[in-house]
Amino acid sequence: MWGEAIQGGAGSVSRVAIQGELGSNSHMAALGMQPADGGELRIVPCGLSAEVIERLASGEVDSAVLPIENSLHGSVSEHYDLLLQHEVKITAESLLKIRHNVIVAPGVKLSEIRRVISHPVALSQCRRWLRANGEISAEPFYDTAGSVKEIMAKGLRDTAGIAPELAATQYGGEVLVAGVEDHAENYTRFYRLVRAGAVGVEDAGADKMSVAFSVSHEPGTLIAALEEFRRAGMNLTRIESRPVPGRPWEYVFYVDVRFEGEGQADGVLAALGRSCEMVRELGRYRAA
Repeated sequence: MWGEAIQGGAGSVSRVAIQGELGSNSHMAALGMQPADGGELRIVPCGLSAEVIERLASGEVDSAVLPIENSLHGSVSEHYDLLLQHEVKITAESLLKIRHNVIVAPGVKLSEIRRVISHPVALSQCRRWLRANGEISAEPFYDTAGSVKEIMAKGLRDTAGIAPELAATQYGGEVLVAGVEDHAENYTRFYRLVRAGAVGVEDAGADKMSVAFSVSHEPGTLIAALEEFRRAGMNLTRIESRPVPGRPWEYVFYVDVRFEGEGQADGVLAALGRSCEMVRELGRYRAA
């Protein structure tokens, strides 16, 4: 079900796990985050996000690329949980502009389409086009690129998929209508992950850090933790909370901050360590 895609030529070989089929937005993001040495890149698609992390943790792949946030749909909560559950670290981030396209088997006309299939999030981001073509039923499918794979594998000529253009290239489909998303300013932020302790992956130009921390369930403890970032002169660009399993109404907080030097980053981590129950640096990387 899940094949591999190979890009590049001679040189080093890097295996990158993604969640979803080949031709997906994650595939596109992985291509954009490939090493600069021009070596061979092998994209390893996985059915579940947990499988992506398991393959990385086991050493089966060298890195992984996962979405963490969409500018319209919000955070991918499961991926925040996976970051804390496994010994991985963030080494890069990228922003991918999301383009949704109506893709069909070659030669199929719009008048022949009776249904369109895609991931529920993609369908929800293309409501305007779906309303304008109300005679076409919309059905949720497990993956955007997977919808095109299904159409081509079964020779469906009454069905279209909504997916990235790369899916049409990957499976031999044809873009019938390009750019059917409701909002042009639709971006997904991706992280590139490696195993904790991996060498040779640090970015000397890193200026952004992701941190997870928890505080005691008492008045003012969260404010005190956040005050450490202000005191250090660091710009907090994002904060996310996730529940602590088995401890109702207690949370782990995930923050992204910009920093101007390693000393500044190290200093705020030390300060958090004195006031928080748990602190974990998730990675330092160059802001996209």
